[in-house]
Amino acid sequence: MSDTIRIVIVSAVVLILIIALIWLAVRLAHRPRNSLLGGALGPELVSQARELKVSGQFDDAVFLIRGETGMSQRAASRLVRRL
Repeated sequence: MSDTIRIVIVSAVVLILIIALIWLAVRLAHRPRNSLLGGALGPELVSQARELKVSGQFDDAVFLIRGETGMSQRAASRLVRRL
């Protein structure tokens, strides 16, 4: 009986580890690198986003930044708020 319990416990631990690794891989795959040093955020893009923000089109400015740089929604919103 104790061997059966050990097998079940070891199987459960292995299953949990596999699920955790898959979850981590999916999270890392969906998180783009926010590399601003690569030149993706040029002065023209910044001025376009600033103009959109000033004209009251905050969401469009965020959409523009996200489309050009691959930033997350949160990072792009933060950047547009700082412009």
